Amino acid sequence: MLTLHHLEHSRSQRILWLLEELGVEYAIEKYSRDTETSLAPKELEAVHPLGKSPVITDGDMTVAESGAIIEYLVAKYGDGRLVPPDDTPERMAYTYWLHYAEGTFAPLMLLSVVMMKIENAPVPFFIKPVTRRIVQMVRSGYLGDTTKRNLDFMELSLDASTWFCGDELTAADMQMSFAVEAAAARANLGEDYPNLAAFLDRIHALPAYRIALEKGGPYELMGASTKK
Repeated sequence: MLTLHHLEHSRSQRILWLLEELGVEYAIEKYSRDTETSLAPKELEAVHPLGKSPVITDGDMTVAESGAIIEYLVAKYGDGRLVPPDDTPERMAYTYWLHYAEGTFAPLMLLSVVMMKIENAPVPFFIKPVTRRIVQMVRSGYLGDTTKRNLDFMELSLDASTWFCGDELTAADMQMSFAVEAAAARANLGEDYPNLAAFLDRIHALPAYRIALEKGGPYELMGASTKK
């Protein structure tokens, strides 16, 4: 039996959505975050040495990392679905967005969270100006402009098509869903990025996405709920 080891409020949600889209028979093992650290529980280390989610087990096979899991599931259970044909521009776009989500955009969102934690960390009053200055320098010197450039790029990429790889939903859109939801938790996309906001509206309306939310439980990113 294929099993998704599902951590609440995590990237695992998009794998759950993919499984629903594929119609694969699967089981869910749910894990809760540590209430103090918000980190994954130690129990996940018994599944994969890094103790992180998402991770799947399929017979004797254990697969971690969202992109690797998506490639494995689509290849084994997709029967040609959710991936563009070989040797097409859409297939190249598919490969690009599948890697872009975690390779380029996710680190920006992680850095944003780290800066918020530093800014709000309980430190002596005479240290507070130093931490605030560090956060301001990172945001003004790198994070703000780089994030905007990437959001502009993502917005433009949806100008000519419904989905990131054309007019058909693909597994790359599932990979990108977490990236766009993380961006939406950080800013109001509707004002400056209507294409990205419309992308979220489309995926949130999909039956398989909604079923995945019901099965996976509450799903919140950086304090903003995406539960529908």
